[in-house]
Amino acid sequence: MSLHQATRTPADINLSGWYGILPPPKAHEVLRGRHEADWVIVGGGYAGLAAARRLSQLVPEDRIVVIDAQRIGWGAAGRNSGFMIDLPHELGGENYGGSHGHDRKRIRMNRAAIEFSSSAADEYGLHRFFIRAGKFHGAATDHGLAILREFENHLTGLAEPFEQLDAQQLKKITGTDFFIGGTFTPGTVMAQPAGFICGLAEGLSSRIRIFENSPVTSVQTGKLHIVKTAEGEISAPRLILTVNGHLESFGFFKKRLLHVFTYASMTRPLAKSEQATLGGELHWGLIPADPMGSTIRRIGDRIVVRNTFTYNSDMSTSEKQIKRIGAAHDRSFRARFPMLGEMPMEFRWGGHLCLSLNSAPAFGEVDERVFVAGCCNGLGTVQGTLYGMLTADLAVGSDEPMVAEALQEQTPARLYPEPLMSIGAPLKLWAMQRRAGREL
Repeated sequence: MSLHQATRTPADINLSGWYGILPPPKAHEVLRGRHEADWVIVGGGYAGLAAARRLSQLVPEDRIVVIDAQRIGWGAAGRNSGFMIDLPHELGGENYGGSHGHDRKRIRMNRAAIEFSSSAADEYGLHRFFIRAGKFHGAATDHGLAILREFENHLTGLAEPFEQLDAQQLKKITGTDFFIGGTFTPGTVMAQPAGFICGLAEGLSSRIRIFENSPVTSVQTGKLHIVKTAEGEISAPRLILTVNGHLESFGFFKKRLLHVFTYASMTRPLAKSEQATLGGELHWGLIPADPMGSTIRRIGDRIVVRNTFTYNSDMSTSEKQIKRIGAAHDRSFRARFPMLGEMPMEFRWGGHLCLSLNSAPAFGEVDERVFVAGCCNGLGTVQGTLYGMLTADLAVGSDEPMVAEALQEQTPARLYPEPLMSIGAPLKLWAMQRRAGREL
């Protein structure tokens, strides 16, 4: 039993299970005093570390610094479901798809990001956190099956492979007869999101400098950008902001970013007898037929359930909110795994998603030598990686053709005025989750 596990009763609230099951982190460096660099990156998640790694390839002699407000892996990068999805995945739609032209471009770019991450896994020995397993979609209702048939038709039009599964095939994989049918697509990577991002940071630490637990208090732009924290500052001619929804906190994309939280719970380790009762495979990931349903992952002797979206415009959640939604997780878990009884959850947490009304990213040069990558629209692992690495290419002036493609995309649309957003966004989420029905 790890030191983390020894003290938990009965569930750690808002400690991501992905982070909590890792060994205790190594000592870290807090930004203190004055420093100079060639590049300063604010935000040490998937986008920030992708930008740092790409810069280390493009300008290996430059001094590159990453600053994060928390420990690497503690925040949003370590709070998602860990699916690095290559295919279209529009959370606001009914079947994940968009137009064929847009989706073909998205697939190609997502796969480039996955290959970039794969090369990092090779370089730093992270394949235990980065598994090319594909993903399952599971339907619990006829409504869900109809959505999956639409999704499969869309994949056929895109010439993308998939496998249609019946109830017995899904039970053999998951151990539960909850699902009446499903679809398997092979291109998704199943990541341990906190493990991968922490390992990436450790691997990069020989080439870049990383300051943790160092919230930025102010940024002064100019010939030299000056980034200040409570105890120190860094000056650099080039600044990259990879803080996702907190781009608003730095004065960019005001009233254009939609701040949504989703929530997850992770079981305690299943006993050998419980694993035998459950059956099924030891490692799999399943997303719901309806985008508002429950995502389920099994990672050996643990199971993770993720569902429920809330609109939190202040970019924070509360222990009370997490506990309330945890009760919904317990109901969803019992519906799928009644053979496991009242299974205790060891971790419950919320994670921040940044969306835009038109599913557009925040990407580009927003001020002289100030570059941004954010608003990943629910795909932080893969699109954070994509726009992080492309931001480095853009800032250096490389000839990477995907930079031009990214710059041609729309920018985040302006949100509706208040009080329409505060009233309408929660109502929209409620209606979409109600539509999901038993899929939730």
